[in-house]
Amino acid sequence: MKILLIEDEVKLAEYLRKGLGEAGYVVDVAHNGVDGLHLALEGEHNLLVLDAMLPGIDGFSLLTAFRKSRQTPVLMLTARVSVEDRVLGLQTGADDYLVKPFAFSELNARIQVLLRRTYGARDAAEPTQLRLADLELDLVRRKASRGGQRLELTVKEFLLLTLFLRRKGEVLSRTEIAEQVWDMHFDSETNVVEVAIRRLRSKIDKPFDTVLLHTIRGMGYIMEERNG
Repeated sequence: MKILLIEDEVKLAEYLRKGLGEAGYVVDVAHNGVDGLHLALEGEHNLLVLDAMLPGIDGFSLLTAFRKSRQTPVLMLTARVSVEDRVLGLQTGADDYLVKPFAFSELNARIQVLLRRTYGARDAAEPTQLRLADLELDLVRRKASRGGQRLELTVKEFLLLTLFLRRKGEVLSRTEIAEQVWDMHFDSETNVVEVAIRRLRSKIDKPFDTVLLHTIRGMGYIMEERNG
């Protein structure tokens, strides 16, 4: 799942970006309304976390413009505590409203509720369980297993495996993997992808008879079940 965070308080934005990343989300960040609206309209995100008070374009105006063409769920953040402000946010098109200061656990819980409410019924577009051969991934419980044996994965390993299972049968380049899992542009001098692939293989393939994650030399990696 990919989240767009539009928050002008740089320290808070970084804290939330790190926390949401550790929770398994890919996070884009904008620090003003102009950049935020551009990313919101041009990018593909599953949810927006939007501060009400922003330089350039305030959150209410941004949301009004955004709702003309997009129905992506929006969670608004604000230091304003009046009922009128909360009503304005909801009437403008916010799906939920959280007043600062807040606990990260509450933000995370509200995000999970919005995502389940929005995407839970989209079985074809966003399945909650992924499978290949005897490898299974439960996106809701965030559990992975193979042959009935629980796999202990880090956050990034879970995201990486999710990407491969969602795109099973497709060759994924190192560039695409880096952008999707680490939300960064690929640096040919960095071996973060290879290291992560090696660690993932040691958990999902090495202890088992059948290899599912394969290297396509010069192209990337593919997850598929092969005969023979």
